[in-house]
Amino acid sequence: ALEQIIHDLRSDQPMTRLLQGDVGSGKTVVATAAMALTASVGAQAALMAPTEILAEQHYQTITRLLENTLNSDLEVRLLTGSVTGDEREEIYAGLEQGTIDIVIGTHALIQESVVFDQLALAVVDEQHRFGVRQRGALRQKGYNPHLLVMTATPIPRSLQLTVWGHLDVSVIDEMPPGREPIV
Repeated sequence: ALEQIIHDLRSDQPMTRLLQGDVGSGKTVVATAAMALTASVGAQAALMAPTEILAEQHYQTITRLLENTLNSDLEVRLLTGSVTGDEREEIYAGLEQGTIDIVIGTHALIQESVVFDQLALAVVDEQHRFGVRQRGALRQKGYNPHLLVMTATPIPRSLQLTVWGHLDVSVIDEMPPGREPIV
């Protein structure tokens, strides 16, 4: 899956890809690698999740994954409805100035006040929980950025998009070695 995504990221055409895999299969790890690659060339990446709890989990996981890598100097921030005041304004400024490399958030990412310097990769987790306009609004934050949507439960609309060629598909069809069963 990561090889397919890297190939797409290097292409002249914007990626529009569905990453499908069971809970615990490694979708977040793959998305983190794609976001880190995007940031390593000076562009920005954003991951939008449907709830604050999931956005916070992604933020914690992604910062942990990046902390002991060559990309540990990347600026990763969390933007949700609960982030207010000076911290919110600081994040807005960092996104607009390009000092924030990766932002993880909720619907807060698609507010008018959020302006990116160079959004090159938009990642949407549990994409079926967002409307077409909401997913489109995130993509509109950049100039034709790559789009990676992730799901553990493909719904008929996602499958229809793949059949008609609007989404390429990468499937993680096995669990990482040693992965404990998800309860």
